[in-house]
Order: sequence, then structure tokens, then C-alpha cells
Amino acid sequence: MLSKTIETALNEQIKHEMYSSYLYLSMSAYCEAANLAGSAHWLRAQTREEYGHAMKFYGYIHDQGGRVVIQALAQPPAEWTSMADLFQQVLEHERKVTSLINNLQTLAVKEGDYATQNFLAWFINEQVEEEKHATQIVEQLKMIGNSGQALFMMDRQLAARAG
Repeated sequence: MLSKTIETALNEQIKHEMYSSYLYLSMSAYCEAANLAGSAHWLRAQTREEYGHAMKFYGYIHDQGGRVVIQALAQPPAEWTSMADLFQQVLEHERKVTSLINNLQTLAVKEGDYATQNFLAWFINEQVEEEKHATQIVEQLKMIGNSGQALFMMDRQLAARAG
């Protein structure tokens, strides 16, 4: 059984995960409009992944006898100055999510909620991967600069992402 404090915090995390999905969908739409179909594909895969994270929290709350309360989402941005700017925002957003997950783990430890600590371990590991991939893309975009041909090749590489 979840404490009210943990239940409230997990519900808040559902909102953050859904916002992440919404943000990446907005980024995907931006890339589509810029004729960067590979980047759009990568971001749509990210959208689905973030939605899946929200549903993991949803299921966990119910499995623990809690109640999910859906919260409103803020409108995500719709414009970026460049692909480097867009993916820098992806990295910064993933770092924020990592911080939120770490805060949940700290709360679960404080509350002595071992089941939630165990549940959150998957997300902690997942965030390592999320930040790694975003960092790699940001660093590659820094290397290629504003080169149209290199951006085209990078876009093709991002199109290869499964999902």
C-alpha cells in the first residue's frame, strides 16, 4: 500500500512523463516541417517511450492500491533555432527527468517504501540510457555544425532507430 505522500509524488511523475511525451511529439512535428523525417521518426519513438513510462507509473499505482489522478499538461514549445538547439533541449529535459526520478527514490527511501524503491530502480537505469543517447546526438551535432550535408546524413542515422 502506498502512502499518500508517495501516491501524490507518483501521480505527479505521470504528469511529467506525459509532458515528456507531448514535448517530443511537438519536436517531431517541428522536424517534419523542416523535412527532417529521420529526426521526426526518432522523436516519435521517444514520444511512445515516454508514454510507456507514464503507463508504468499508472500500473504501479494501481497495483499498490493507490488511485491515479490525471493532471493537466502545459503546452510544449513549438519552435527551436536549430537541430542542435532542439537536441540540447532534449538533453536538458532528460536531465530534469533524471532529477525527478532521483527525488522520488529519495522520498521512497525516506518513507521506507522498499517496493517503490525497487520499482524506481528500472527508471534510474533507464535515465542513464536516455541521457547517454541525447548526449551522443548533441555532441555529434556540435561536430557537424550547420553543414547541410552532414545534417542530412545524421538525419538518416536517426531514422534507423527502432520503434
